[in-house]
Amino acid sequence: MYKQKEIVLVPFPYSDLSSTKRRPVLVVSNNDYNQNFPDILVCVITSNLFKDDYSVTLNDADLEVGMMPEQSVIKCHKLFTIEQSQIIKKFSIINDEKLEDVIGKLMLLVDTNPLHRTSYI
Repeated sequence: MYKQKEIVLVPFPYSDLSSTKRRPVLVVSNNDYNQNFPDILVCVITSNLFKDDYSVTLNDADLEVGMMPEQSVIKCHKLFTIEQSQIIKKFSIINDEKLEDVIGKLMLLVDTNPLHRTSYI
């Protein structure tokens, strides 16, 4: 079972679906869900440092375990589910503070009340 806060490598298809490349993603679904279902919810991680209102920067200081090959951005608005059996490997774990930042951006993403939005940032 993969756990919330883990950064894992997954096969990610090219846009033309001709093949896949390995990409890091952050597991955001909670551990109870991850233990009881075959799929998990993840956010895309990229080294393209363009940051928007729904992204969180990520560097080695944000990790409990492991290292990032380069400074990256967690794209909280780029979510998808993937079967746990498709995961190639786990290579890092973010710290609690960074998880709080990510959850805040996810809350911002789904909040329908614009007055609440500043409290998540």
